[in-house]
Amino acid sequence: MIEQQENCRPAKVIGPLGEPLTLDSLPPSNTTRWVVRRKAEVVAAVNGGLLSVDDVCARYGLTVEEFAGWQRAIDRSGMPGLRVTRIQHYKTLYERQQKF
Repeated sequence: MIEQQENCRPAKVIGPLGEPLTLDSLPPSNTTRWVVRRKAEVVAAVNGGLLSVDDVCARYGLTVEEFAGWQRAIDRSGMPGLRVTRIQHYKTLYERQQKF
């Protein structure tokens, strides 16, 4: 019989730029300036199973909606979609694409 360990999480995952990410290499929990790379690293950590959405929200003081917005931005437009100055542009572009 194969036993499953609870909370089996990988020790590291591949980050948005191909680098290994560990819990220690993620942005610090007191991060207040969220540049594109940091947001992408946190999304990659969740997608790879390093952290759960609840863990990320508690660790960084984010709402689930805010984090989900980061995930949607990456899914739609990749890392450039995370740029605050481009969010409206990509949102409009995505909405136009949905009409066709």
